[in-house]
Amino acid sequence: MSEVGGEDLFAAARTEGTPDPSGAGVPPLAVRMRPRTLAEVRGQASALRPGSPLRRLIEGSGGTAGPLSAIIWGPPGTGKTTLAHLVATAAERRFVELSAVTAGVKDVRAVMDAATRDRDLYGRQTVLFLDEIHRFTKAQQDALLPAVENRLVILVAATTENPSFSIISPLLSRSVLVTLGPLSDEEVVEVVDAALVDPRGLAGEHTLTDDGRQHIVRMAGGDARRALTSLEAAAGVAVDAEPAGRHTDAPLQISLAQVEQAVAQAAVRYDRAGDQHYDVASALIKSMRGSDVDASLHYLARMLEAGEDPRFIARRIVIAASEDVGMGDPTALQTAVAAMHAVAQIGMPEARIILGQAVVHNALAPKSNAAYLGINEAIADVRAGKGGPVPVHLRGSGYAGAARLGHGDGYRYAHDGEDGVVAQQYLPDDLAGTTEYYRPTGRGFEERLSVRLAWLKDRLRGH
Repeated sequence: MSEVGGEDLFAAARTEGTPDPSGAGVPPLAVRMRPRTLAEVRGQASALRPGSPLRRLIEGSGGTAGPLSAIIWGPPGTGKTTLAHLVATAAERRFVELSAVTAGVKDVRAVMDAATRDRDLYGRQTVLFLDEIHRFTKAQQDALLPAVENRLVILVAATTENPSFSIISPLLSRSVLVTLGPLSDEEVVEVVDAALVDPRGLAGEHTLTDDGRQHIVRMAGGDARRALTSLEAAAGVAVDAEPAGRHTDAPLQISLAQVEQAVAQAAVRYDRAGDQHYDVASALIKSMRGSDVDASLHYLARMLEAGEDPRFIARRIVIAASEDVGMGDPTALQTAVAAMHAVAQIGMPEARIILGQAVVHNALAPKSNAAYLGINEAIADVRAGKGGPVPVHLRGSGYAGAARLGHGDGYRYAHDGEDGVVAQQYLPDDLAGTTEYYRPTGRGFEERLSVRLAWLKDRLRGH
């Protein structure tokens, strides 16, 4: 358990430069560069807009009822811990930090007891920052409720998982939910550039080539902490590569090769905002359609390594599972949809495993676009004005006056048939007997569907 007064929160971040060349005892760059004020925070404009619950909490203006607790949901490196620290600095609040990975109910109760003493003796409020709250069981989360409801503590809980599924409803209803998103590439550039010159960071002792900067931003994927960690590692590589006997006060340049060495990943030729974004995504879809599993995994890897949003990839896989696999293997869509939901809950890097499974399933499955062609043809007919009135026997009969109009007369209930099928016309008159939208292939599961479809059509026609 970490405990400190609000005024001491940023003591480590105030460290000027790098006092020890060996780096021993120096906080990581991401810690040293943690924003000390709202003005230094990058991104999250929506969550921090003037008058928003989180901004009011940070500024200490909780209103007459007192400050609310907050659940902060967002991917790693988007400022959850920073914002919790900023909440604690308001009105000189006491700050206590717990991690749900290691803490238990006993630790929570100890915080509540100390918060009661601080309130009664010193009139000081306590901010409890609970990281990874989704790791707490229901019983552990229940232990927080009395203190949150009575506002004994201001709970600021951080989670990377959807609170609707990972946090109990009573706790959610007593807190404001703040959603953070990944930083934009421009915002990550601002974070990196600030760290290069800030006395708390690299203090102007290094410069960074443009391609090195682009690679750090691409690998960060909207995660400011990851970007700063990569920059710090690359600066270390540059120092190690410095020629012996170099005597100059000029900044030491960090190259793309040194950034690559630091993050142990080669620069990927992929631009998320340009042609490569569409080219590689197209190649992934076409490789799965073409049943080349190795090519499919290659393009998936290129997208992931370039920092593409895994949720975007998952959505493309779902579309392909229906458009290109379809009823050739109906379980491909189930795999793809499950992957899409799992990716949203888990995130990278583990999401790569789930996406890989979905891609392999799509690539290896028998292919059929019969359902895709069928709905397109049906829509084309509707747009062309085809399809007359709904047959009288199919019209709704559950309202007053329907019987007088003859609606539902002659309708045959399908379950009354021996096989659950009865001879009956369903299409409008102008399409009946001539229209065939769905034409199954002879591949995969559709081979069996072809036989059943032929049998069904015979029964419907009364044969």
